[in-house]
Amino acid sequence: MSRPSRLSRLLAAGVCALCALAAAPAAWGLARPPSLSARAAILVERSTGQVLFARNAFQELPIASTTKLMTALLVLEHARLSSIFTEPVYYPAPVDSQIGLRPGERMSVHDLMLALLLPSADDAAQDLAYNVGHRSVGRFIGMMDARARQLGLAHTHYSTPIGLDTPGNYSTAADLVKLASFLRIHHPFFAHAVALPAALLRTGDYRRFVTNRNTLVGRVPWINGVKTGHTGAAGYVLVGSGTQGGVTMLSAVLGTPSEAARNADTLAVLKYGFANFRIARPVLAGAVLARPTVKDRPGVRADVIAGGSFVRVLARSIHVSTRVVVVAHQLAGPLKRHAVVGSVVVLADGRRIARIPLLLDRALPAVSPLTIAARFIVRPFTLLALALLLGGGAGAIAARRRRRHTGKPPESHAEVAQ
Repeated sequence: MSRPSRLSRLLAAGVCALCALAAAPAAWGLARPPSLSARAAILVERSTGQVLFARNAFQELPIASTTKLMTALLVLEHARLSSIFTEPVYYPAPVDSQIGLRPGERMSVHDLMLALLLPSADDAAQDLAYNVGHRSVGRFIGMMDARARQLGLAHTHYSTPIGLDTPGNYSTAADLVKLASFLRIHHPFFAHAVALPAALLRTGDYRRFVTNRNTLVGRVPWINGVKTGHTGAAGYVLVGSGTQGGVTMLSAVLGTPSEAARNADTLAVLKYGFANFRIARPVLAGAVLARPTVKDRPGVRADVIAGGSFVRVLARSIHVSTRVVVVAHQLAGPLKRHAVVGSVVVLADGRRIARIPLLLDRALPAVSPLTIAARFIVRPFTLLALALLLGGGAGAIAARRRRRHTGKPPESHAEVAQ
C-alpha cells in the first residue's frame, strides 16, 4: 500500500482542526457556516490543505463530469498538448455534452483538453481516453484507478472517463478538491484553462467556439475554476476555486438540485472562507530571530535563525504573536552549524499553538587557550602589572652588577633596595 500523499496528510490535519472550529465557531470569532442545499460540501485553503468547512465530505457519491478531472490529469501526464489525436468510432447519446467530433477527425490535444474542461465534451473525453490508453478506453480507466491510489484518493473509483451514471464511478467532496488542487499546482495549463470563460478551438475539421459550463467564471471576477458536472444520479456538481488577496480556496458541492443552487452553494462556501479566515505567517524559515553574544569573543554575536516556517489558516479575529526562547544569552563554542540553541513559540490569543526550533546559522568554533592568553596579555591592566614587574626585576639586576664592580657586600637588605 502506498504512503499517504502530502495532500492527504494536510487534509487529515485540516479535518482535525475543523472539529474545533465546528464545535464552537463563535468562540473563534467565526460567522455561522452557510446553509446549503448540497448533499456534500467542503472548503479547503490550497497552500496549507486546511479544511475550513465540511459537510459529508467523505461520503461516496456519483460525481458526473467532475470525473474528467482525472481524465485531464492522465492526459497531461502522458501526452503533449501539441500532439494530434484521431477521434475513434464513438456515438454519444443526444443528451450528452459534445462538440460534434466525427470518427476519424483529427484534433490537437490542446483543443481536446479545452473541449473537455470548458463545455465538458464527452466525445473529447472519449478521444483522449482512447488514444492515451493506447487504443483502449478500458486500459485508460485502469490507469485512472491506479493514479487515484497513488494520490491517496481513498474514496474514489472510476468506471468511465466521462462521468456517466455507471456502477462503480464515485468520489467524495474531499477527494475531488484534493485532485483539483494537485492539478492546479502541478499543471499551469489546467489552471489557465479552467479560468477561461470561453475558447476557440482551431484544429479539427473546422473551428469551434466553446463556452465554459462553469458560469461563475467570467461573471464573478475572483472565481477561477474548476469543473462542473451533472447527471440524474449525481445532481448538479461543481468543484470551485477562487482567489482573493493572494489566497486561493477550493470548494466542492455535490448533489445540488439545480444549476442555480449549485452556483449559490459554491459562492456561499467560498465567501464564507474569505470573510472569516486569513493565512498567518509569523515565522519564516531562515529568518534571524536572535543574536546572542559569544563567550570569550568580545563584540561578536551569533545569528540564530528559525528552523522552519509556521504557516496556518486562522480565524481573522485571532491575534497571533511570537516569543523567542534562547537557551543562553551567551553562547560558547564549539557548536556545529544548525545546532539547536532555543525555540520560538507561536501564540494564538495567548495560547501556544506551535514551537519551532532555533538554529545556529553558522558553526561556532571553540576559542583556543592561546587566544585567550594573548587577549589577557594585551589588556591595559595586565600590561601595567607586567611593566611594574619587569621594572623591579631590572633594578635588582643593576644592584648585583654594582656589587660585582665594587667588591663590597651589602650592609643590609635595605641597602640593596635603595
